[in-house]
Amino acid sequence: MNATAPSPWMTLRATARGYAPRVIQGRGWILAALVMAPVGLSLLIFTIVRLRGLDASPGEAIRVFHEGLVKMMLPIMALVAAPAGIREDLEQRTLPLLLVRPAPAWALPLGKGLPWFAWGAGWLMLGALGLQLIGGDPALLPGRMLALVAAWWGELALLTLAGLVFKRGTLWGALYFFLWEPLVRIFPPFLQRLTFTHHIESLAGSRAAEVRATQLLAQEQVTTHPALSLLALLAFGALCWALAGWKLNRTPVGLAGSEGEG
Repeated sequence: MNATAPSPWMTLRATARGYAPRVIQGRGWILAALVMAPVGLSLLIFTIVRLRGLDASPGEAIRVFHEGLVKMMLPIMALVAAPAGIREDLEQRTLPLLLVRPAPAWALPLGKGLPWFAWGAGWLMLGALGLQLIGGDPALLPGRMLALVAAWWGELALLTLAGLVFKRGTLWGALYFFLWEPLVRIFPPFLQRLTFTHHIESLAGSRAAEVRATQLLAQEQVTTHPALSLLALLAFGALCWALAGWKLNRTPVGLAGSEGEG
């Protein structure tokens, strides 16, 4: 009797449901701590300042959002979560066990990534809400939440794709986030738009700091319409997930192959 091949939607749902318990284990709580640590520390400092009768800086929420969450914690979250998906199955030789059934292999990266995306998005929105307690502008809250969630979608997808394309995908991802992103903000507008930082700032309606005229190669910082920035982040993430599925579908997978080395 021939078994009916499951549809892509069935594969996505089954993979995400089966993998979901993994995100509330150790690595998942590390992700939560990466979001809540800077927010919690800022809340503690804010409370101490208020108890001493001093006025807290109104720019503290902006600084924590951009310098803490956007530039540091969000990339680290992607670097932590992405290898826990399909790349981990390649390295541990467990991926062939997922492929013994006639399921579409290209759906597996997204199926494993969706639980991490949902878990991280929830904590990021909670962190954005926490910043409101230290002086966040209520008018900027929806944009900040959208910016964090959309950027998380794109960065997680990018690192998942990098993990399938390169044997050292985490290293290349770290170089992109901590070298390319900080440098390109002083380059011409076209290159500025090739960064997550630019679209996050456009969606959030604020910046951590302006580029100074004394900086080498300093260019005027530009802003993209929030709707276009949201579309760019979501579309880029969808493209990376699609390419990750395509790459996995073309990768020879075996119990003793070299595709998982490194």
